[in-house]
Amino acid sequence: MSIPAAPDHGAHIRVLIVDDQTLIRRGMSLILGHEPDIGVVGQAANGEEAIALVAQLEPDVVLMDLHMPGMGGVQATREIASTHPNVHVMVLTTFDADEMVFEAIRAGAKAYLLKDASEADVLETIRAVHRGESRLAPNIARKVIEQFRRLAEQAQATTDGEVAAQGPAHSDRPVPLHGANSHGPSASTSLTDALTDKEEQVLELIAEGKSNKDIARVVFLAEGTVKNYVSRIMEKLHARTRTELAVRALRNKRN
Repeated sequence: MSIPAAPDHGAHIRVLIVDDQTLIRRGMSLILGHEPDIGVVGQAANGEEAIALVAQLEPDVVLMDLHMPGMGGVQATREIASTHPNVHVMVLTTFDADEMVFEAIRAGAKAYLLKDASEADVLETIRAVHRGESRLAPNIARKVIEQFRRLAEQAQATTDGEVAAQGPAHSDRPVPLHGANSHGPSASTSLTDALTDKEEQVLELIAEGKSNKDIARVVFLAEGTVKNYVSRIMEKLHARTRTELAVRALRNKRN
């Protein structure tokens, strides 16, 4: 097992680096070590080592590769997310195949970047994940949004089939947006009826995969104000995550 690095108790963000390539681990450790608010507390070469070191070191952020010998990054992410919910996993990999992306996100990854990302993007994403935000590389965000659209189309087709099977007597019955949860808006009512124009604009930008910082630039608001808007939208739409908001916004476009 990789030897844990000496913890930097003065750093605000404690990072565990997981990659089977020694040079990548050393390079990332050098880059992060120059940041005053980030400290590398350990390095692991595969999923098994990552899980053991997470339990031992309790880092804030795990920088996770996906393809590694033994246990890969997706399985390790799933295990870490289920047993250490306060530890945020950020994927940093060379792989952008659709299934790999979706598996990592379903496993609980909070961010997904490719290794050709700039140093500034990696650092900002680590800080964003530590703040509780989610980040996706632009091409990864496009893949996720397209997947949401496909799922929304399938769900709409299923709903349309169920309504048709019920017959005319039930055709005006409201159809819940998300299963049997009666707290969410129905398909017969616009998802955004409860939102102000500004909240609706912010929701659209969330659906495009933009971060709070990106949204702030578009709508000319402070990043903290955008964060308040996002919290208010989640409360109004009874959503628990930004991803759920994006799914609902995309489904609403189809209705």
